[in-house]
Amino acid sequence: MSSSTKRPQDNDFTVKIANVNGTGSASANSMLMKSLFRMGIPVCGKNYFPSNIQGLPTWYEIRVSAEGHLARSGRVDLMVAMNAETYRKDHAEVAPGGYLVYDSTWPRSQLFNRTDIHILGVPLSRICNENFDKARSRILMKNIMYVGVLAALLDLDMDVIKQLLNDQFAAKAHLLDANQKAIDLGYAYAKENFSCPLPFRARTLDRTRGHIMIDGNTTAGLGCLYAGATVGAWYPITPSTSLMDAFKKFCEKHRKDPETGKSNYCIIQAEDELGAIGMVLGASWNGARAFTPTSGPGISLMNEFLGYGYFTEIPAVLFNVQRCGPSTGMPTRTQQADLMACAYASHGDTRHVLLFPANPEETFYHAVQAFDLAERLQTPVIVLTDLDIGMNDWMCRDLQWDDNYQPDRGKVLTAEQIAALPKFNRYVDADGDAIAARTLPGTHPKGAYFTRGSGHNMYGAYTEDAAEYQAVVDRLRRKFDTAKALVPPAEVIASDKCRVGLLTIGSCDNAVKEARAILAESGVNLNYLRVKGFPFGREVQEYLDSHDRIYVVEQNRDAQLRSLLLLETRVDPVKLVPVLHYDGLPILARTVVDGVNKDLARGKAA
Repeated sequence: MSSSTKRPQDNDFTVKIANVNGTGSASANSMLMKSLFRMGIPVCGKNYFPSNIQGLPTWYEIRVSAEGHLARSGRVDLMVAMNAETYRKDHAEVAPGGYLVYDSTWPRSQLFNRTDIHILGVPLSRICNENFDKARSRILMKNIMYVGVLAALLDLDMDVIKQLLNDQFAAKAHLLDANQKAIDLGYAYAKENFSCPLPFRARTLDRTRGHIMIDGNTTAGLGCLYAGATVGAWYPITPSTSLMDAFKKFCEKHRKDPETGKSNYCIIQAEDELGAIGMVLGASWNGARAFTPTSGPGISLMNEFLGYGYFTEIPAVLFNVQRCGPSTGMPTRTQQADLMACAYASHGDTRHVLLFPANPEETFYHAVQAFDLAERLQTPVIVLTDLDIGMNDWMCRDLQWDDNYQPDRGKVLTAEQIAALPKFNRYVDADGDAIAARTLPGTHPKGAYFTRGSGHNMYGAYTEDAAEYQAVVDRLRRKFDTAKALVPPAEVIASDKCRVGLLTIGSCDNAVKEARAILAESGVNLNYLRVKGFPFGREVQEYLDSHDRIYVVEQNRDAQLRSLLLLETRVDPVKLVPVLHYDGLPILARTVVDGVNKDLARGKAA
């Protein structure tokens, strides 16, 4: 049964909160989700916010799932309608049998034209006006008050909520008292006026042990720290700016000399994205581990330097937190539409190594791996997440770290190794893996060379000789083949008996796995592969070869993952059936189920 048609039940329901951006609702919504998480219930939260600072509608969706499903459910069981401008839309979105809570200080007759849902009016503004003096406090406390209302309706653990308040406002007693008062007022009103709890409620479980709530931009910044990155350059852009904010925060705590207080890191806000990637390449050429976070428009502006980094073979790490395009698009909505732009960024024949984490946990590990790959392969490496991964809090397993980790610096020659050479030649492939040895400035005079983005031969000298130029670009192509065995292998869940499968990428993972379970309940069994890196490894080709039909699920209009598979593998195009989602909201399991069933029905009809 599709998640959108299931009736809500204990620990299996979705709450959506409609509000106005800039009113402090984010704190209230986060408190709700964290309360559920601390009660041991698997939960996920999706924040839909406008690209301006304040004043426009915002929504926050919390899915509670005892089974651990972390994709959007596609239904709304309980709507908290706090924005009068969106009442009509919010009212219509409630599933039959569901509930709508609104501020009844000003009764709204238009909310009572459905007989298949329950309307619960709470005079939030009136109660706040009666209990709080300052105008700003009344606005903020109104949002905190609905936390109390929901606590009563859903039977949330008030001790957990109290502890969250203490954690947040421990050093600010007046704020603690005000927030606690607002929650108590909402809780008391709901208990007195409604039948509490609702037919569905939150019941304490023990299924979040060993997990944390965290967003992908934070884990990416942490991964950069653990990888040994010391230089970050960027130009602010939604939704990647908080990645650099996180890195800065971690560096301020862990990258300062305890004796002198001197910073052992450098973070630079460049004049634009092209300047940022130029700084990263310069720092990397000098031996630092350097990176830049950006989004699709930034990748477009970085193209020239990405080609330079590829051709001159300078390590660099980029994080593309994808958003909706084209052009400026929708900066605060999510998508996976930069695959082609990143894979072949820049003019001429270029191919770039890409990593595709599925969640914030994997983003941490991929961030570390990106630096190792960049230095091993001497090339830019791009980690592609998206707004959903980057800015939303996800339930993830505790992050693990091996204290014995040693960065892979690749083929960097020491002073002794350079001194022993008759002559250093920068682009000579000595051992057949298409990766030449490099030197760092100042290591040894014999290791000096001139880095040029113009035509050069294997010795680093300028050339316009046809054979010499071709030898260099052919080696770069062979190096890309070397990368196939170094990128993270795809996740594969497969039975030899099944000849039909699903194939996806990144943040589609949860929705596709849930869809796979739903389809299995109806007798449709499918294998599964999730691509984690580009170039595609051998296991991807084997999966393509061993299946007669493969549903390629991705979040873009033009089936870019499918296009990459057609370009880079020997797959029959007829095998690959696109299942696409590109409205800017995170993908639903229902989208996948409907796409597969539609294709199956078409096949039966034929």
